[in-house]
Amino acid sequence: MIDLSVNESQRRKNIERCRQKGILLPTFAQMRDPSKIPSSIVGELSKIGLWDVHPRNLFRVNWHNEPKEFGGGFGKVNFLEIPRAITGTKARIVGLAGKWFPTGAHKVGAAYACLAPELVTGRFDPTTKKAVWPSTGNYCRGGAYISRLLACPSVAILPAEMSRERFDWLKTMAEEVIATPGCESNVKEIFDKCVELQRTRHDVVIFNQFDQLPNHLWHYAVTGPAMEEVFRAIGGPNAHVGGVVLSSGSAGTLGSGSYIKERFPGARLAVGEALQCPTILENGFGGHRIEGIGDKHIPWIHNFRDTDAAIGVDDELPMRFIRLFNEPAGRKALIEAGADPNVVNRLDWLGISGVGNLIAAIKFAKYYELSEDDIVFTMFTDSMTMYQSRLAELTAERGPYDQRQADRDYDRLQGLSVDYVFDMTHVDRRRAHNLKYFTWIEQLGKDISELRAQWDDYRAYWGGLHAQVGALDALIEDFNAEILK
Repeated sequence: MIDLSVNESQRRKNIERCRQKGILLPTFAQMRDPSKIPSSIVGELSKIGLWDVHPRNLFRVNWHNEPKEFGGGFGKVNFLEIPRAITGTKARIVGLAGKWFPTGAHKVGAAYACLAPELVTGRFDPTTKKAVWPSTGNYCRGGAYISRLLACPSVAILPAEMSRERFDWLKTMAEEVIATPGCESNVKEIFDKCVELQRTRHDVVIFNQFDQLPNHLWHYAVTGPAMEEVFRAIGGPNAHVGGVVLSSGSAGTLGSGSYIKERFPGARLAVGEALQCPTILENGFGGHRIEGIGDKHIPWIHNFRDTDAAIGVDDELPMRFIRLFNEPAGRKALIEAGADPNVVNRLDWLGISGVGNLIAAIKFAKYYELSEDDIVFTMFTDSMTMYQSRLAELTAERGPYDQRQADRDYDRLQGLSVDYVFDMTHVDRRRAHNLKYFTWIEQLGKDISELRAQWDDYRAYWGGLHAQVGALDALIEDFNAEILK
């Protein structure tokens, strides 16, 4: 469980620091339902930009932000339903849109959920410690941003081959930026750097998204309900939740799938991964280009009891489809094929991993032969804001994107097959869960009794974690009350 023991003397110091800097913290209840945010804070946000480094933007860590760059309030959940003219499926495919979070990605939610409990319990001292955010992409961006809003110094760690935009932005936000060897799938090198920092420095606290239980909890308590809210709004009387399809990554977003499976019995949860690095599919290894879904290991916070399938996505397809979705010739082809122009013009809401998730969701819908009454949820983690350099690289490598190439890519999209869909049995789930042993017990020293508890006592383990939301909110509310005295 999340350690909620309190260091009272440090807690009071943190309260005073937040008072001096005008910081208040949102509760999980407010992130789930922003109508609970005080009107005074909503009024302040009307004068603040979505990406501004301002502590009130902590209250924009939710799925309900008005989709505008400056001064937005709160409204309905931000999502995009992809037309059947694009998906080629009977089932409806809907992705929650991370574009309208501060930093343009929902990872600020996981980062906030990891750091806030440490502040309100007094277990983190921002005057002597730096928060370290190891990631293959958006989590370290979210961590560096949340750290700035909470007046905590930070260290961002990510692979050297990630997009230039990520590094350029991080240099404006984090006190230190460390590039580790390799690409998206080189997670081990990130872990090695964390171990080195812990061994050689006394001024760091590691917030490793792959083992941080608050990462799972935020998505269970905030993202899952957002999916449910969208379903209630668009579903209709005969609608069903066919399933939730998410990339593995840190496994945090899979917490939303656990929530949906509890609320909608019969819904399935599938995990997408790059075919070039088929960790769940084949205990495999390799490098790939789907930025945002680092792999070659099983995250500690992946609840395999709730996982029904793994789906391999060829990393060539997202690279093709980001051109189809963003280049003028590609959008023209989609509109000519019957796709709603209003949706086509918002396809830049899908970054590379979002396109990968869409591909996995299409394969899921086809494999399980879902009907017109089924809705499949997925995640558009970030937008193309951080990937414009990738489009330029593809043009330099492959030439200008013309109508002939757009037609080829559209045909490829329509012809997506159901290969590399792994419908997991109970034994398959247990085998994948057991792979945690090699990374987390042998290499990183976790307790084997907890590994067993995740599987053998899964209702108590995961259910107990989910039940901590109320206790966390009580701590945050008390912390805020002390700030306002």
